[in-house]
Amino acid sequence: MSGEPGTAGYIQELEKAATHISGLDEILCGGLPEGRTTLIEGGPGTGKSILGLEFLYRGVLAGQAGVFISCEERAKAVRRNALTLGWDIEALEEDGRMSIIEAHLDPESVVSGDFNIKGLLAILEGQAGSLKAKRIVFDAIDVLLRLYSDPGRERAEMYALHEWLLSHEMTAILTVKAAQGNGAERRYEFLEYMADCVIRLIQRPGDWVSTRELQVLKYRGSDFGRNAYPFVIRPGGVNVIPISEFSLQHAPLGPHLSTGNTDLDRLFGGGYRKASSILIAGSAGTGKTTFASTFVKAACQRGEKVLLIGLEESQESMIENMLGPGIDLRPAIESEKLKFVTAMPEAFATEKHLILTFDAVDGFRPEHVVVDAISAFQRMGSSRAAFEFAMRLVNRCKDRGITTLLVNQSSGGVEDRQVISGLGISSIVDTILLLRFVEAGDTMRRQLLVIKSRGSRHSHNYRDFSITDRGIELARGAPSGQPAGRGGSGG
Repeated sequence: MSGEPGTAGYIQELEKAATHISGLDEILCGGLPEGRTTLIEGGPGTGKSILGLEFLYRGVLAGQAGVFISCEERAKAVRRNALTLGWDIEALEEDGRMSIIEAHLDPESVVSGDFNIKGLLAILEGQAGSLKAKRIVFDAIDVLLRLYSDPGRERAEMYALHEWLLSHEMTAILTVKAAQGNGAERRYEFLEYMADCVIRLIQRPGDWVSTRELQVLKYRGSDFGRNAYPFVIRPGGVNVIPISEFSLQHAPLGPHLSTGNTDLDRLFGGGYRKASSILIAGSAGTGKTTFASTFVKAACQRGEKVLLIGLEESQESMIENMLGPGIDLRPAIESEKLKFVTAMPEAFATEKHLILTFDAVDGFRPEHVVVDAISAFQRMGSSRAAFEFAMRLVNRCKDRGITTLLVNQSSGGVEDRQVISGLGISSIVDTILLLRFVEAGDTMRRQLLVIKSRGSRHSHNYRDFSITDRGIELARGAPSGQPAGRGGSGG
């Protein structure tokens, strides 16, 4: 509240009911409007019923009793579905803190005019009163409305319900189906005007997997996040991923850290910067994973924890392959300084990969996160999804002071711009190391170039290098045909 009542500048803040759903209250700037109605709309399988039920369940655990009115499913099915998420609804019912009511009506009684919503409200009056309920959810209210053939009567019944909710000062959620691309969805457009808050759930199909997103369309008297936010449904409930990281409140870069190779450290003016984001880019076979593993081994030997997210090969395969250039990661795993998280990109939608990654970061609390390779993100669904995954991961790590090392593989030749751009995230990356092949007669030669390194003086020369059984070896001086340029500060 700002100022004093009756004075200029006085602002009455809207009272809110926290949903206690992971990530959602942040988007809603505190929760749903308390004592008012929220509409949740979306197509089939988007999670409307689960979101409404979790709002009720979390509220009960926080001390606010609630009633769930199911207009579609049987109460037994609702309880069984809740158990798959770890919610024991029946125990809360037995404890007198929650109730499930089945609102299944005989269509004949509706057509004959023998039914109106006042009968249902009379039942709710007694049930809500005995529980002293503060929260109520009408799930699939459109199923009830469809029993009426008269749109005018539909509106009259819903406005009667709306007035009842307001008079009882209950925080309410109505869920309604809204199939995209179907003109029938606008049949209940009036509900959007009636509700104080409108949330739309979307399921976007991808090439391999679909992505669930949540978007707040309207919130009277309150600010709210206006993006479309990915979310997942898993044991424990709904987990929404807000974009709070985009506030760009990152801490300054830390001191230099060794790359694991003395010669490479010199090119970066002392090594990578702590809490920076590093992109190692190049075509297949240029040595990207070897460079990343060199850093991993050195960091673990310093006693620092590294989380390695593998999207191209298994943990066992990567460990075995790195023995060739003399990089043994087994001691780091045995000392629990290195943890692998591996998954096929096509296994889940982007948001689930992101949630699992965030869980691993929060649980393991590493100093560094390595991703091999971000080019695989596009196999999670789309280029847009891949970009959002990379942006959110980099910003989450920056917020926590974690060094992020990203490997990116091109799909074309050495001049492929995607090698350098890294899904379009190059603007937020602090350091870019480009690896490439060049023809030298009848052989191929490896070269590297530090394209940029913020906050560090670095080399601007191409340097030849080789990968031997002793690791990475840089050639002395500038390669043949290259000018011996001077170092400078990266931008």
